[in-house]
Amino acid sequence: MLEPKKINKNKTYIKRALVSVFDKTGLPQLGKSLEQLGVEILSTGGSARALREEGISVTEVSEYTKFPEIMDGRVKTINPLVEGGILGLRDRHSKDAKKYNIKWIDLVVCNLYPFSDTIMREDCDLALALENIDIGGPTMIRSAAKNVGWVAVIVNPNDYNNILNELRDNSGISYDTRANLSSKAFGHTAHYDTIIHNYLKKNPLSNDFSLTYKKHSEMRYGENPHQAAAAFQVPGDNSNSILNAKIHQGKKLSYNNIMDADAAFACLKEFSTTACVVVKHANPCGVAIGQNMLDVYTRAFSADSLSVFGGIIAMNEECDQSVAHEISKIFVEIVLAPAFTDDALAIFSKKKNLRVLSFGKILPREKLLEVRNIVGGIIVQETDTSVVTKDNLNTVTKVEPSESDIDTMLFGWKVLKHVKSNGILIVKNNTTVGVGAGQVSRVDSVDIAMKKSGQAIKDSILCSDAFFPFRDSIDKIAGSGIKAVLQPGGSVRDNEVIAACNEHGIAMVFTGQRCFKH
Repeated sequence: MLEPKKINKNKTYIKRALVSVFDKTGLPQLGKSLEQLGVEILSTGGSARALREEGISVTEVSEYTKFPEIMDGRVKTINPLVEGGILGLRDRHSKDAKKYNIKWIDLVVCNLYPFSDTIMREDCDLALALENIDIGGPTMIRSAAKNVGWVAVIVNPNDYNNILNELRDNSGISYDTRANLSSKAFGHTAHYDTIIHNYLKKNPLSNDFSLTYKKHSEMRYGENPHQAAAAFQVPGDNSNSILNAKIHQGKKLSYNNIMDADAAFACLKEFSTTACVVVKHANPCGVAIGQNMLDVYTRAFSADSLSVFGGIIAMNEECDQSVAHEISKIFVEIVLAPAFTDDALAIFSKKKNLRVLSFGKILPREKLLEVRNIVGGIIVQETDTSVVTKDNLNTVTKVEPSESDIDTMLFGWKVLKHVKSNGILIVKNNTTVGVGAGQVSRVDSVDIAMKKSGQAIKDSILCSDAFFPFRDSIDKIAGSGIKAVLQPGGSVRDNEVIAACNEHGIAMVFTGQRCFKH
């Protein structure tokens, strides 16, 4: 172990800066200001050219090291004259610096090529990805961040003005500022390395699991006003998502807004035909599919018109004037669609607080990783992108469902995947008519779904996200008008449950898999 040393906490005077950046935002202004402050500028490649084009005096690193850039630029800053100038402790290593003609570098301005942009390219293969891994840049950044007692490092152009103002006002950079910049620098390289690690590893759930995100937006608060919150985004992500959606109008999205909108979006992705999803508190409360969006919306709304109040409406086709007119009659938080006609936007514009978001072409759900915090760690799972088809179904009762019933079951299962467990869904005519979600007892969820269904329960189908542990739920629905049940099966009392269905003349079909959503 290295012997700990006392860190210099005095002001650092900037006599020499090394500038090597991919993101050249604000670079001319930075260069001119450093020159005016009498700072000697060392630089490389494109950064040097950009500075010279602005008439700023620059010394090329290769000129300073007396060693050219070689191997197609792979080696240019990895040199004792550079790294020694950054890493050297001014109060201990001056003799070495003098002996080897090393000049102190007091400020490092460096940021890295976004590796995430490379791997997002359609033509990206392993060779291209590896070629775009920066070696010298992270080395300089980490060296400067380590030597926080003597050196300042800037990785974000947003920090240029503050640092320049401090130099003008105080003739140097304070230790507190250097420490803050050092933390940002290590975060920058950690973020960079994590993206590379996750790209190269074969198993998403490997022994070394790490994630990195970029802040997308600040939020007023989280689920409640006393909880701080912000939204973070996958680096380089350009997918059709809530965070990338175009906001046409309305208030800034809240934490709960984003949670609910994402839930609606996820459910919507289950369908290739015309669909409308209404979500309230992250649960679908009305879903319908069909051929005409106005009809589909009307059925989704009518499925639980009470719960729609303050909810989120999502559709997978362009929202036109007719649909917008109907939606405008009620209070909802968000309307989501691939696009909106001008007439629709004109109608919504009269409701200033309504958030109207378009997300472009809707694509099927991808198998991603879902992460949840627990005390002391996280738990991770794959997104449930499973699909149940007719071939997966097994009728286990004397009464068999019709082809139409089977189609309705498959519709119900797609929705049920997005209902919080214990989840019970009652469906009819490709429309949800009753949802029982999030109860600690399955029979309680059945009770709620039946109550929500009202008179629409006649000739409907009940779907359950997991097996029935007892026959009590089947006895409860007897005589209600429910004609068939879809469930995973797998209970030790399956035979009792099947017998109950046979007694009451109800068809029962097993999926062979469950769809819990805790």
